[in-house]
Amino acid sequence: MENQYLKKIIAQSPKDLNIISACCSEGKVSIKDVKYLASNKIFLMPISRYSKEEENKEKLINSIVKFEFINSSKSMNIDQKDPNLLLELLTIDIFKKEDNFEIIMLFSKNRIITLSAEIIEVTLEDQKLENDKKN
Repeated sequence: MENQYLKKIIAQSPKDLNIISACCSEGKVSIKDVKYLASNKIFLMPISRYSKEEENKEKLINSIVKFEFINSSKSMNIDQKDPNLLLELLTIDIFKKEDNFEIIMLFSKNRIITLSAEIIEVTLEDQKLENDKKN
């Protein structure tokens, strides 16, 4: 049996967030599983992503991206009432806007989620391996 190591990457700077973005690009996100817990200032995004950091890049991993200290969340071109909507993440970018950070998740078909955060505190945590081949 092959050793299976699950990762946990913590980002506290724009450079760190670029690593999480690279790991998650081309990952699939089901909109029904995305949660914004406003009272806790947490945004959770489960993602099924390819293991780009290993030799076997075909390996699918179920992960969770957790954004903390989030003041607000807004989306564009996303029908949140469609439970079957599947988004493909292209990149996660970050900008400084006044005293806050704007974290922008850009998905295929010009779909966008923007988070406003006090500080950068993002965690990518692998939950389990899904399988070893593409869809």
